[in-house]
Amino acid sequence: MPLGTHKEQHFESTETVRDVVIGMSDGLTVPFALAAGLSGAHVGTQVVVLAGLAEIAAGCIAMGLGGYLAARTDAEHYENELRREIEETRTMPEEEAAEVAQVFQGWGLSDQQIAPIVAAIASDEKRWVDFMMRFELNLEPPDPRRAVTSAITIGASYVAGGLIPLAPYMFASSVDDGLTASVGLTIGALAIFGGVKAKFTGIPILRGALQTALIGGAAASAAFLIAKIFR
Repeated sequence: MPLGTHKEQHFESTETVRDVVIGMSDGLTVPFALAAGLSGAHVGTQVVVLAGLAEIAAGCIAMGLGGYLAARTDAEHYENELRREIEETRTMPEEEAAEVAQVFQGWGLSDQQIAPIVAAIASDEKRWVDFMMRFELNLEPPDPRRAVTSAITIGASYVAGGLIPLAPYMFASSVDDGLTASVGLTIGALAIFGGVKAKFTGIPILRGALQTALIGGAAASAAFLIAKIFR
């Protein structure tokens, strides 16, 4: 009797997906809250649009730069740890070999099984250092283009998300009409985005959609009420 092929589905959260999530989440939420707050202050639609565009520009630069610096920090950290591991394998090989053995002990191997494995790994410096970086420090070699790619992805995602709550004000005849349309459009976009994010991360889609929509809605509501009270 033929056996069916067992297919396992695992999600590997790529760096690009994480950057899109970071940029889009803030892009949808922050300009939405700003527009709602300005609407509560009863300014004109032109003011909302101009302020929103200024915020999107500033947020895009800030978020993109933050992503760039974070990626550069990760790369510098990796390089520093790599140099340290190379130095340690040359100056204290016994201690480093013992650390390799500890990794395999954690996997349940006996000393008799571990000894030839450690000898094989330690016979090649590059292999030895790569093993220590990956299994002792849990560090992977960074993509040299990661910093620029991250900055562009986060910045572009922020702009894409930020234009959604702002778009209705560009065509509305009054700030109240713009707010009504913006709330409907942005809450819907937040729910869709939350559902897609949940699909990638493996949590229930409905829960992800509701959580994201509620967070964005709460931020906008707080901004609107504060402006309404203190205007």
